[in-house]
Amino acid sequence: MTGARILAVDDDPAILRSVRRALEGHGYRVETCERAGEVVPAVARFLPDVLLLDLVLPDGNGIDVCRTLRATESLPIIVLSAVGDDSRKVEALDAGADDYLTKPFSMDELLARIRVALRRRSGSAREPVLVAGPVRLDLEAHACTVDGHPVHLTPTEFDLLRVLLAGQGRVLTQRMILAAVWGPEYADDALILRTFVHQLRSKLGAASAEAGQLIVNDPGVGYRVDVPKP
Repeated sequence: MTGARILAVDDDPAILRSVRRALEGHGYRVETCERAGEVVPAVARFLPDVLLLDLVLPDGNGIDVCRTLRATESLPIIVLSAVGDDSRKVEALDAGADDYLTKPFSMDELLARIRVALRRRSGSAREPVLVAGPVRLDLEAHACTVDGHPVHLTPTEFDLLRVLLAGQGRVLTQRMILAAVWGPEYADDALILRTFVHQLRSKLGAASAEAGQLIVNDPGVGYRVDVPKP
């Protein structure tokens, strides 16, 4: 998806210059910010297809920025941070980030993550609607409802639910789900899968107790969508 708009946010001008040069060299349109307070206005003005967001900014916290954006925006957010411990990664994913890349990273890896985010954003629905119990996933409209009430999902949460609903009744292995949603390079990242399954269950469960119980864990194997028989 050349020509896609990328907003990069980092307090290090050297990193921003390097990222901008590399991305523009691959046909992307790039804008940059160095402060947390600039992000929301830049998103509203530039309408990026992907946001690259550092966690440590001079006037605020990238996780707070992520939460603020998630209240109104569904664009893919890739966190770029020197903080690589699992607890911080889970905190960022819980705040609404779709991906987490630890510095230092190669530009090839960043480009691969951006391509995954753009594919997820553009979508390629084979079926217009997937239904399981009270959950209805409209792939064309990119909308999720539970008992007719809308449930806001991030792009990654939506894609994960799509994969689970498409395979309902079957156990999907962790590696299978990770490869389908995030790409083969994530096939061993059980942490990111557990985090997003937890988020999905929480959001669906807040709308309906039945919906919150649809995603079942088969320990040591993977997950399945289990619709109870009437």
